[in-house]
Amino acid sequence: MTQMAERLSFPEILANAQRLYQAGDYPAAASAFGEAAACAQQLGDELAAAEMKNNQSVALLRAKLAQAALEASQGTELVFAKANDLRRQGMALGNQASALEALGRRKEAVLGYQQAAAVLERAGEGDLRAEIMQLLAVHYLRRAKFIDAVIALQSGLAGVKNPTAKQRLMKKFLFIRL
Repeated sequence: MTQMAERLSFPEILANAQRLYQAGDYPAAASAFGEAAACAQQLGDELAAAEMKNNQSVALLRAKLAQAALEASQGTELVFAKANDLRRQGMALGNQASALEALGRRKEAVLGYQQAAAVLERAGEGDLRAEIMQLLAVHYLRRAKFIDAVIALQSGLAGVKNPTAKQRLMKKFLFIRL
């Protein structure tokens, strides 16, 4: 941890990381989220440390550092599973799947997206599950697997309780009988 991080509290480090992320300085945000994870670990807050590692993973992925993003998030899903935090477990699996896709590890990415969607469904997180299924659909579209993409989108939208106008429109198009 840097000297600056030693002088700052966890909330201050986190606020700095969030500010850097919002400003689009993803490499610096990733570093700051890493410092926040280390600080949370020192404080004995394993869940906060895992969440910060996932935030770091997202920032690294935005900085186009997919391998580092994957490494940052690995194992966090186990921390959340141990705490029975299905929402964050599903998000961690989704982050890992996105990193795997960016690395070109397509089969692993599909499995990761499917695992994330299953966990989020068990958590009752229809909106987050829909986002994961949209990522899976994009994955299929890039590979010209149009039927798989439609099925993924239909599956994701089916669990949304209060769809947005865009989601309602997508549902109308996707559920038309041909």
